[in-house]
Amino acid sequence: MRDTSGTETSSTRAASRFPRLSVVLALSACALLSVVGPAHAAPAKDPLPADIPDYQAALDAVKSADVRDTVCRFLRTPVPGEGAGGPVQTIPETAEPCQGLPAFTIKDPVALNEITPGFVAGTAPPLPTEAVKLTQLVSSLSTTVNGRNATVMLAPTQGGGWHLAAVRDGDSDAAYAGKAALGTLVFTEPQIRGWYQLKLTTVEPLNDQARQGLEGRASVSLGDYQKLVKARYADKLPGSEYDTKGYSSGYSPPRKEDGTSSSTLLLAGGTSATLALAGAFAVLRRRRHPRTC
Repeated sequence: MRDTSGTETSSTRAASRFPRLSVVLALSACALLSVVGPAHAAPAKDPLPADIPDYQAALDAVKSADVRDTVCRFLRTPVPGEGAGGPVQTIPETAEPCQGLPAFTIKDPVALNEITPGFVAGTAPPLPTEAVKLTQLVSSLSTTVNGRNATVMLAPTQGGGWHLAAVRDGDSDAAYAGKAALGTLVFTEPQIRGWYQLKLTTVEPLNDQARQGLEGRASVSLGDYQKLVKARYADKLPGSEYDTKGYSSGYSPPRKEDGTSSSTLLLAGGTSATLALAGAFAVLRRRRHPRTC
C-alpha cells in the first residue's frame, strides 16, 4: 500500500495556513483604521495612544490647574437661555473658582475625528485615511457637578502640543468619541451633530442624527456615504458663495468693538450645546448658521 502520510501532512499544513492568512488580512485591515482612528488598546509598556500626536501634552493640559479652574468657572455660571443669536454672557472672575464645588477629575482625552473637506467635495477617494481626520481632543468629567457635566475640548497648537479651545456643556461628544475600539473608527458629521462608526469601509450610525443622515439605513458603504455628504455640503465648502457671504463656520472671532479682552471667558447659549471659550486661547461668538467643513 502506498504511504500517504507525507501527502496528508502536507495537505494539513497547507490547510492550516488559510485561517492564519485570514487573520493576517483582518489585522492588516484593522491596522489601516488605526492609522486615523483611536485604537486605545495600547501595550501596557506604552499606554499613550500612538495615533494621537503629542498625547502627553494633551494629558498635561487637561490635568493643569488653569484648565481645571476654567472648568470650575464654567460650572459655576448658569447656562444662558436657549436660542441662536442670544446674548453672550461673561463668566465672572473668582479667586478660588473650584472652592465649594464637588470633587471631580477630567478624564484622559480621546480623539475627535471629523469628515474632511476633500471627502465632502468628492476630490478624495472613499478611504478611511482620506475620509476623516483628527481635529480635536475631548475629555469629559469623572462625575456630574451640581447636576451638570462638561466636555473639555483641546485644539492642536502650532508647532506641536495641545491647548484648551473650549468647554462645552454636556458630555455627548466625549461619550461618542470614546466608543472607538480596535479595528473601528468613530467620527462626527458636525454639521448635523451626527456620530458614526466606521468598520473597514462600512459606515454605521450611532445616534438619531446620523440615522437621519443615512436616510434611515442601518449602514452604507463609505462610497455611498460620500455621495450623501457631497450632496449636502459640496456647495458650502470654504471659498463657496455660502462661505464668503458669512453663512458657514458656527463660530467666529468677535469684532474689536465688542470690547472683550483676550483673557475674558464668554458663555454663549445655543440650541444644542453651550460653549465657554478660554479667552487666553480663543474668544468666539456664535453665528446664526451651522458650520460647514
